[in-house]
Amino acid sequence: MTDQKKDASNAMWGGRFAAGPDAIMEAINASIGYDQRFARQDIEGSRAHAAMLGAKGIITGNDADAIREGLLTVLSEIEGGNFEFSAALEDIHMNVEARLREVIGEPAGRLHTGRSRNDQVALDFRLWVRDQVDAAIDGIRALQNALLAQAEAGADWVMPGFTHLQTAQPVTWGHHMLAYVEMLGRDVSRFTDARTRMNESPLGAAALAGTSFDIDRHMTAEALGFDRPSANSLDAVSDRDFVLDFLNAASICAMHLSRLSEELVIWSSAQFRFVTLSDRFSTGSSIMPQKKNPDAAELIRAKIGRIYGANTALMIVMKGLPLAYSKDMQEDKEQTFDAADSLMLALAAMTGMVADMTANTPQLEKAAASGFSTATDLADWLVRTLDMPFREAHHVTGALVKLAEDKGCDLPDLSLADMTGVHAKITRDVFDVLGVHNSVASRTSYGGTAPDNVRAQVALWKEKLA
Repeated sequence: MTDQKKDASNAMWGGRFAAGPDAIMEAINASIGYDQRFARQDIEGSRAHAAMLGAKGIITGNDADAIREGLLTVLSEIEGGNFEFSAALEDIHMNVEARLREVIGEPAGRLHTGRSRNDQVALDFRLWVRDQVDAAIDGIRALQNALLAQAEAGADWVMPGFTHLQTAQPVTWGHHMLAYVEMLGRDVSRFTDARTRMNESPLGAAALAGTSFDIDRHMTAEALGFDRPSANSLDAVSDRDFVLDFLNAASICAMHLSRLSEELVIWSSAQFRFVTLSDRFSTGSSIMPQKKNPDAAELIRAKIGRIYGANTALMIVMKGLPLAYSKDMQEDKEQTFDAADSLMLALAAMTGMVADMTANTPQLEKAAASGFSTATDLADWLVRTLDMPFREAHHVTGALVKLAEDKGCDLPDLSLADMTGVHAKITRDVFDVLGVHNSVASRTSYGGTAPDNVRAQVALWKEKLA
């Protein structure tokens, strides 16, 4: 470590230690390698704090103005790539303050009046996570719009609906797309709820007990877009629930993206051929020229591990900490940064894939008609038309499915004679319910797959997202 860096480090520690930390301590203690991502939030918070100190007469108006203008200079250097970060100064807070002193001189030393690095980092992180929540909501809404476009185009397209990955009943393509719109809508609500809870300012809680200076925490909270200042200084500096809220919402959202990715991987396979993914989101094989791999979907599917891992890691960091601040909490950031980056990349990639993918409608319809997918429609017809108890109708339908299996055909291919051989009261009208288009058109109950339902839900969601 150079003498200059030792001097800077000693100054930061306030003379308590005779020598600066050695290289190992510097490496484990410094966070500037990653928390420089807080630069904008750190400077935003400091400018609000300086304005409040000046307004309350704790520092002079001239000093407050000099600090606020100097901080803008520091921010422009950072954003312009002209700022030299120092590990000896540990973190973004001290790097900014040290450069501010070089820019404006002695008034820079007054900025830290009435606050601590404990409430400062809590503020910066909260501001940063709040920004990530807003970005995630925007990303989710873009994906919902892409899914809505697919749903509207395919309101009438039939495809198989699955349970246990076995053909169950016909559904519409639009209905399937809307299922993910609904999931993502819940993700938006989770992020929105998290944002509401986190929107309290810790600034002014100081180290853990508040401050004796006559600060105005409501003023800084309002300036920074918070609903209110946090009510307990101990909780304010030691709380990381807002990060866990974000990571939990991100984990569930990533899980939804992973489920859709899995379907795209299956649907784009040669065995299914339900969709064609664009070349923009596929890759080839180094040895098999016929291959078109859904790599983007597979990578999105894997992102859940990183995001969920970040959530678990922070839970473990926090689970044994006494109040208030412990240095363990420095380990709250890197995984969160990675999780936020992973989520935003996954949302952007999925939005692109969904917007570009092409449904193979003939193959979808062929698959929809396979596997006796209209058996439930037959059972329902027996109940409605012949006033048969459902359990008896289920038994009769099962016998007809067995007959079709033995004949090597599907239910609509059975003759009326075949059907009356199983139950004498069956009439020719039964064939009206056995086609896949008739099946989906009949599912008009609220939330059902009927094309008219799909169009109505698309219209509702368009209005919501507008």
